[in-house]
Amino acid sequence: MDIYHQLSVEEILKKLEVSDKGLTDEEVKQRQQKYGLNKIPEPKGKSLFFIFISQFLNPLIYILIIAAIISIVIGDYVDAIFIACIIGLNAVLGAYQEWRAENSAAALRNMVKVQSRVKRNGDVHNVVADELVPGDIVLLESGHKIPADLRVLEAQDLSVEEALLTGESIAVVKHKDVVEGGNEISLGDRTNMLFAATAVQKGRGTGVVVSTGEHTQIGKIAESLKTTEAEKPPLVNRMDSFSKKISFIILGACVILGAVGYMEGRPVTEIFFMMVALGVAAIPEGLPVAMTVALSIGTRRMAKRNVIVRKLPAVEGLGSCTLIASDKTGTLTMDQQSVKKIYLPSGKSYTVSGQGYNGEGEILDGDAPIQEINEELHRFIQANILSNEGVLRKKGDGEWEHSGDAVDVALRAIAFKAGKDPEYFMEGVEVVKMVPYESEIKYSAVFYKYNNELFFAMKGAMEVVEKKIKADAINEISEHSERLAEEGFRVLAMAGGKVQDTELEKVGELNLLGLIGMMDPLRPEAKEAVEECKNAGIKVMMITGDHPSTALAIAQEMGIAESKEQVATGAELSEYENLSIQEFAEKVKNINVCARVTPLQKQRIVEAMKSLGHFVAVTGDGANDAPALKSAHIGVAMGAGTDLAKEAASIIVTDDNFASIAAGVEEGRFTFDNLRKIIYLLISTGAASFITVALAIFLNIPLPFIAVQLLWLNLVTNGIQDIGLAFEKGDITVMQRPPRKPEETIFDKLMISQVVVSSLWMAAVTFSVWYYLLYTLEMEEVHARTLTVMLMVLMQNFQTLNCRSEIKSAFKVPVKNNYILVIGIILAQIVHICASYIPGLNTALQLDPIALNEWLLLLPTAMSLLVVMELFKWFWRSKYKLSNETVTSEHD
Repeated sequence: MDIYHQLSVEEILKKLEVSDKGLTDEEVKQRQQKYGLNKIPEPKGKSLFFIFISQFLNPLIYILIIAAIISIVIGDYVDAIFIACIIGLNAVLGAYQEWRAENSAAALRNMVKVQSRVKRNGDVHNVVADELVPGDIVLLESGHKIPADLRVLEAQDLSVEEALLTGESIAVVKHKDVVEGGNEISLGDRTNMLFAATAVQKGRGTGVVVSTGEHTQIGKIAESLKTTEAEKPPLVNRMDSFSKKISFIILGACVILGAVGYMEGRPVTEIFFMMVALGVAAIPEGLPVAMTVALSIGTRRMAKRNVIVRKLPAVEGLGSCTLIASDKTGTLTMDQQSVKKIYLPSGKSYTVSGQGYNGEGEILDGDAPIQEINEELHRFIQANILSNEGVLRKKGDGEWEHSGDAVDVALRAIAFKAGKDPEYFMEGVEVVKMVPYESEIKYSAVFYKYNNELFFAMKGAMEVVEKKIKADAINEISEHSERLAEEGFRVLAMAGGKVQDTELEKVGELNLLGLIGMMDPLRPEAKEAVEECKNAGIKVMMITGDHPSTALAIAQEMGIAESKEQVATGAELSEYENLSIQEFAEKVKNINVCARVTPLQKQRIVEAMKSLGHFVAVTGDGANDAPALKSAHIGVAMGAGTDLAKEAASIIVTDDNFASIAAGVEEGRFTFDNLRKIIYLLISTGAASFITVALAIFLNIPLPFIAVQLLWLNLVTNGIQDIGLAFEKGDITVMQRPPRKPEETIFDKLMISQVVVSSLWMAAVTFSVWYYLLYTLEMEEVHARTLTVMLMVLMQNFQTLNCRSEIKSAFKVPVKNNYILVIGIILAQIVHICASYIPGLNTALQLDPIALNEWLLLLPTAMSLLVVMELFKWFWRSKYKLSNETVTSEHD
């Protein structure tokens, strides 16, 4: 019975046998053995057997099965066996491809684990949420996902979004007091409880784990989640729909051809099997599966470049983006926040050595380390430590461990660099109340008692803190702050003083305690990535909470902005609040840097850029970034970001690096190009087979292919080469193209033109050779058909080489870019040649052995397709003034 909400904090800790210092390692081990991992039962993936069976649930397969049955009825057992083998082999190949795609998706999901801050052995540690046990004490803040069911122990302005469980869209304010009533109290009214899978919207809190895994409230309803079907990517849906539409067209054409054949006096059984085979050969029924495989390969390649895809459409979409709105800290910079300058009210300033989240370094007075901590510096460091939620400690092996907000960790390091442990500055101090940092207020603060007097200290953005500082100090401090900002420092101000009570509204004028100049080194690879994006026609914006001068200095160094005119502040944007989104877009369309903006302003900027026709990717790591991440076409969360940001995003960058985002764009473009190549191959080869047979029917001559040969062609060519194209590494010049237009369809002028030219040439050459062999050389029909089938196999192999690049010469695409495809082409040739020699198989296919000299004559005939398509590519490059080295995507 869930009675936790009825117990007081003391009672719940006693019941769970845990102190406020948390569990020990031994207790955690014992409880993990008793309760298991904190994992909610996940929907079961499709079994290989189920995937295999689903391959038969296709109208074309039904038709083939009917054809096999008819073959048995009329006594044609060879054709029946062959058709059964084709169906079986197709199912095996399709099942394997889909199974690999399923496993890839599952593996990627497991790469992103929720982390929790937990108090164990008296210290705060980061642990994977799966390892939590009842009794663990969890520390929470804005943006954190609740990792298990918790009883609140402490709450500071804590609001939680619980719509997932309760359906209530308004965030619930939480507290630690007892809630009276039994189990009849609804979950939404249990305001001292936190439930797994919900998220902290605002504030801070501490809770003790009462239920994990399947015993949580969300775990109890997990069964209903198992039936949720994964949604197909939009492109796959569009291609699925296209396949169905073209299927009806082709089936209609098959009926017309069948009627023509019947009127010509062809046998009914021959007409039926030919219609079936033509349908199978011409209809791109494998297109959706091949595209899913290509997208899955794209996700794996992105994962190797630190980009985890949460939603498959992002693979396709990322390559289309025309604008990236990026955070600064950790994305464009190294995320090694370090205090470099300290300025005190007396005019004394210090420099601070050391870099990163550790206590290595010193506070320097000039060039020499300080010998003692004077009273003014002591007050300054003390205020920094008190209004601080970070954790920084030196472990036994000499390594440093940290957790919490990066700025707080960097400020905590000042104590160590002054030669003291942070606890030194806590002596004689009692913390009464904390005011946690939230992006909306831009400061954090603390009420504390010292020598029986109540004090208040705050740290935050200069423009916020200066409102509380005595007027006579503001001008000088503002000038010093501006100078630091212009040098690229992130500036924080500290203020404090005596107060009468802990009401924020009653805090009066404060004394300045000092200024902090922080520096986070730029990532050298990020600067190169920004330049690469600009060359690719992608606009890069920087949206940051930093001071405008700091933001501009960094943006100029990164090559994002050039002048102040390209910078907008939150205060300036607030003047446009009443404008329509189109009017607002006109105001910000030339802005490259947005500083000191609110979460809603960031979201509005995204909407404005979308209204200008941009395909927008937005980066974010905090809970405040979630609205913008959801509004963007592609939301990009940082691996070290909050759970709420990750939930709202389409992809996660595990190393928080802008260069990885650029790499993701490149992989997205590679993937989209490969999708086009697959479509090009399947449509053109299917059309070529169809046209060749149609010509023979309309001219009332023997058919160049019998039904089983068409089935064989479909399996040998499309079944191997289309998947091989999905492994194409991509053109190294892909990031020198402008982005493809978001509204651009797959079937643009280039796609339509190249499909028409290639399929007509393949059909014309194949039919001409068939006619020549039959009527000029008067070759025996079976052998003439054998050579014609071999010619079509060769031409489709060369077409695969053409498809490796739509505009660049096939001879300019390195073989090393896709050994799998080359092996697939060679394998298709070997398999087909062997088929003409293997007893039983050659009988079923009605193929004769092919002599070497015949194969050598067919080879240059098939190679004519390469010549024609090379001329086509040359014409297209000339028409649109494209070089063979740098190929743009402006197909229209």
